[in-house]
Amino acid sequence: MAEPILDIRTMRRADLDLAIEWAAREGWNPGIRDAACFFAADPEGFLLASLDDQPVAVISAVRYGEEFGFVGFYIVEPAFRGQGFGLRIWQAAMERLAGRNVGIDGVVAQQENYLKSGFRLAYRNIRYAGRQGPGGSGDEAGIIPLTEIPFETLAAYDRRHFPAPREDFLRTWIAQPGGAARGAWDGARLRGYGLIRPCRQGHKIGPLFADDPEVGERLFQALTRSVGEGELFYLDIPETNPDAVDLVCRHAMEMVFETARMYTGECPRLPISSMFGVTSFELG
Repeated sequence: MAEPILDIRTMRRADLDLAIEWAAREGWNPGIRDAACFFAADPEGFLLASLDDQPVAVISAVRYGEEFGFVGFYIVEPAFRGQGFGLRIWQAAMERLAGRNVGIDGVVAQQENYLKSGFRLAYRNIRYAGRQGPGGSGDEAGIIPLTEIPFETLAAYDRRHFPAPREDFLRTWIAQPGGAARGAWDGARLRGYGLIRPCRQGHKIGPLFADDPEVGERLFQALTRSVGEGELFYLDIPETNPDAVDLVCRHAMEMVFETARMYTGECPRLPISSMFGVTSFELG
């Protein structure tokens, strides 16, 4: 009998639903509508490895602009682990991103392997969980729906906080059903924005970018008030932003998960002090 041949191909849109299910099984708690939004970022950026049409591994290798890429969704079906299939699809992903600075949010168990693959640690991203308390009025002066802000203004602000343009993703991300997207507008300019989206469990905030802690606090409160009392929500913060640490501590949120933000090249020069929440661990 001939040995089965590992086939690695670009995912179709429906295949990404499988990757989302596997991510949920791993405990990563994906968003309800992440698949459509992620696919919009790079329709050719998701790979599937199969043996005789049996899916055995998935990974994303999303290209942003001409110089940046991000790897995520690196999962091997448990029954097929330890057989080299993960390495094969990993190599295919890195080949797709050859010549770019590649980022990843590495889970603790894989961080040593990523170091061996040429990634360098930049900082930790830490997931915190909280629950929405009783409703009440808060300072939402200048906090408006993102639909009221010109997209070009939003895209320019986002570009300051991400290593490359990502307009296609951004359009879909902020318009996803069930999400709440808010911007801090001072009458002349955008000073921050954030989004909260429904997930398999609770809701996730991401991104949360703000010019200063006061704006970050107002956006955080506006986003969390959009969910029901007692609802669980999460925020993934870069540990190197002390104001983000203060935010989660102030709201009595608890650490539940961590990743290592790593890059193959230099850590992009981004305003960490304005980054209170990561967009997603899968796409950066």
